[in-house]
Amino acid sequence: QISNVDVSRFDALEDGIREFMNGRRWTNDNFEFEERIECTLQLTVSEAIGSTVFKGSMQVQSSRPVFNSDYNTPVLLVNDGDIQFEWLDNSTILFNPGQHRDNLSSLLAYYAYMILGMDYDTFSLEGGTPHFLQAQAIVANAQNAGERGWKASQGKQNRYWLVENHLSQTFRPVRICLYNYHRKGLDVLFQDVEGGRLTIAESLIDMRSTNRIRPGSYNIQVFFLSKSDEIINIFSPAPDAERGRLLPILKQLDPGNIQSYDQNLG
Repeated sequence: QISNVDVSRFDALEDGIREFMNGRRWTNDNFEFEERIECTLQLTVSEAIGSTVFKGSMQVQSSRPVFNSDYNTPVLLVNDGDIQFEWLDNSTILFNPGQHRDNLSSLLAYYAYMILGMDYDTFSLEGGTPHFLQAQAIVANAQNAGERGWKASQGKQNRYWLVENHLSQTFRPVRICLYNYHRKGLDVLFQDVEGGRLTIAESLIDMRSTNRIRPGSYNIQVFFLSKSDEIINIFSPAPDAERGRLLPILKQLDPGNIQSYDQNLG
């Protein structure tokens, strides 16, 4: 989105990010090549500050396969609009878990661990905790950073609160939902449509306890950002009684999509 910078510099940046994300070993668990998590990072640079510092936004997406199908379900979708980083030509992105070296490496490592944590949470109950703790440590190391997004005082929708909330007892129903929705719902849906759909509905309903305490929270918004279209696709063929039971709860949990829910599930 900026015109005063040589585009080839961003090609090198893209290569550096890809190498950093794919070339580093983020977990001690062993994965086959085809088991690696599918994820996309879209970095939009909107401003250059001098010749080496850039500002912009980052969209982070991840998905995982659904058992007994060729369908990949979205797991995480985050739009981080508060990105600032330094990029020097011919540099290598380096990350040290014990310190905040620079904003770019901390950003990428933070989202790598958030992607892992969310993915693991969908396969085992609260299985992502070790990875969320790694992301939380990155936040702690960045508390003296000049760039925004790492501190509790810098708004309620940032990196600090995304992982802080996810690890808090208040948001445990959201994590239980992640497991039940995916492992007990989606993963059986293609063999048992009615049973899978019922489990998915119950998992969504159980999130109400978190929403009562923290209505409109960032984490619930992030959940529905990735899931609202999928939920509509799952429940639009459901019987009227099923849709009628779930519709008011969806509108309560995800008010930004009320019109879409009414049109498709009403």
